[in-house]
Amino acid sequence: MALFGNAHTIDTATAQQEYARLLGQGERVHAAYLLIRDTILLTDRRLLLVDKQGITGKKVEYHSIPYRSITHFAVETAGTLDLDAELKIWVSGTPMPIRKSFTKDVDIYEVQAILTQFVAK
Repeated sequence: MALFGNAHTIDTATAQQEYARLLGQGERVHAAYLLIRDTILLTDRRLLLVDKQGITGKKVEYHSIPYRSITHFAVETAGTLDLDAELKIWVSGTPMPIRKSFTKDVDIYEVQAILTQFVAK
């Protein structure tokens, strides 16, 4: 399903180790998702989007979104014919949401619960 642009779950311990140099002291990865070459990390401090660019993917852009900057978010569950779930996140100062699609195997309610835990503080 990654070929269709949908994110699927990856092991948090693996993500914690792979992206350790991007994380602050004591920062923990609570969930991680892989979307073809890009990665979505939900830590205890922020949402981190890893955007690999170009053919080789050697150029990488890291988007760090502190939870306090998220004004609201929405999740859409997978349906019978629509097999992907979707996450939309609105960030302060931007009119359009960030959109990410997930395979139906991802528990979108878990994604929503983690965001609720940190955004609604």
